[in-house]
Amino acid sequence: MINLKDKSAIVTGGARGIGKGIALKLGSLGANLVIADLNEDSINSCVTELKGLGYKAIGVKCDVSKEEDAVNLIDSCQKEYGKVDILVNNAGITKDTLLMRMKKEQWDAVISVNLTGTFNCTHAAIKYMLKQRSGAIVNLSSISGENGNIGQTNYSASKAGVIGFTKACALELASRGIRVNAIAPGFIATEMTAAIPENIRNGMVNAIPLKRAGVPEDIANAVAFLSSDSSSFITGHILDVNGGGFLPGIGGA
Repeated sequence: MINLKDKSAIVTGGARGIGKGIALKLGSLGANLVIADLNEDSINSCVTELKGLGYKAIGVKCDVSKEEDAVNLIDSCQKEYGKVDILVNNAGITKDTLLMRMKKEQWDAVISVNLTGTFNCTHAAIKYMLKQRSGAIVNLSSISGENGNIGQTNYSASKAGVIGFTKACALELASRGIRVNAIAPGFIATEMTAAIPENIRNGMVNAIPLKRAGVPEDIANAVAFLSSDSSSFITGHILDVNGGGFLPGIGGA
């Protein structure tokens, strides 16, 4: 059984959607939580819900694309709980459009949050993990980072970058007891994917061999496993959580 009792866990983009699902799961397994997000109202609502369930949780407003915010986030975890055990780099955005119509600003924004944000938080976290000689980092990639997806050159590039970053970090940090893995979700039903037109959304679900969309709990269960001692001999791995939907044209989370 997975047990995260008294482990400190930071979840970026943790106030809504997949991030909130991850936070709820880690909290249920005993982790002490730090919820990072941009929207203060969402943070406060999430933290209140977590505390109402009996979990320890604090919230930190954070733009992961900004180095100073990432450093403050990790330092807040260390100050509150005395250690940094688990980092879940979940924060991400989309600005989808065909490459020929994509503006430089759309490219920069997605790369800054999805890829540079993952670097910023990881870079800040390993300062403490290296001293501890322990830690688990779980990065959120996407099926789009493995397959590519029409209208998502910026998003696909950012998530492919996360895969390369994960593998390189795993090699660099393994000797100090720090494991780094990634999860590549397929189509997950969230507020973000709810904006996709219904006919397109139905087509995506029908193309999944398991014939259903994923839910945040599917990703949360995978994060819990990779964060725990149950995966103590796993590092540098990219775990596909996609219902068998490793097919071109199935957009990712």
